[in-house]
Amino acid sequence: MGLERHFGTMGRCGLAEPPQMSPSTFRLSTENTRKEQPAVSRNGACCRCSRARGFTLVELLVVMAIVSVLAALLVPALVAAMERARRTRCGSQLRQIGFAFEAYLTDSGQTYPWAQDPVSMSPYYWFWMGRGWRGALKRYTEDNLEVLYCPSDETAPEKWESTSYGYSMAFYHSPSQIDAMASTADTYANPKRSVPQNAGQVTYPTKKVVVAEWLSNHRRVEPDPGWWGWQGARNCLFADGHIEYLEATQVRPANDGLPDFNLTVRGMKGQDVD
Repeated sequence: MGLERHFGTMGRCGLAEPPQMSPSTFRLSTENTRKEQPAVSRNGACCRCSRARGFTLVELLVVMAIVSVLAALLVPALVAAMERARRTRCGSQLRQIGFAFEAYLTDSGQTYPWAQDPVSMSPYYWFWMGRGWRGALKRYTEDNLEVLYCPSDETAPEKWESTSYGYSMAFYHSPSQIDAMASTADTYANPKRSVPQNAGQVTYPTKKVVVAEWLSNHRRVEPDPGWWGWQGARNCLFADGHIEYLEATQVRPANDGLPDFNLTVRGMKGQDVD
């Protein structure tokens, strides 16, 4: 009895049987074992390590710096691409204006649009200005006055009723009249008698500009003198119907010494580019 008490009851194989445990003690032991074992996810990974770690302040600053650099590189390129698209649209509208001129010439016996300046006193403007000649082509543009407005022109909506393009005075004055004008003031003061001009008199149709943007809308210059300065560049419609984007410095000096399509030397018989 003394040995049984010390070693427990011997089984059939001569080994000691383990001490008996009550149900409550077994339950506590099992729960403790579960707590000590780390949870395992379905793929076998330890859940203790699966929780995502948050960004540190340094990491956030690095990310912000990278985003800033990318923006500095991409934004100017995006702006330039958008401006090229607007310039292309501007050229497309000039081409439509060219088609309207062709239709007008067909109906008028090849005579270019003309009127006696000034065509309006209040507000004051001449025929060559956008508000002046637009009425002559209205029926040929199907009343779509948007073709007279360059999408990059921020000035025209405020000053010139959304008309961005000028029409060369050389197409409603004789070459001798144009050669007698040597000042920009001759294009807006002391008007000369208008003389209708025939398309057959154009000597260099691929080199004489009929209509062009007044301002350098696609490359800003401040101040912008329009055709009366050597800065900037603009879309131009030539007498043969083709469109060119011309630097002011590519234009031949006119009778006023400027890249002025109104006062081309020899008028419509002359040329604005080489």
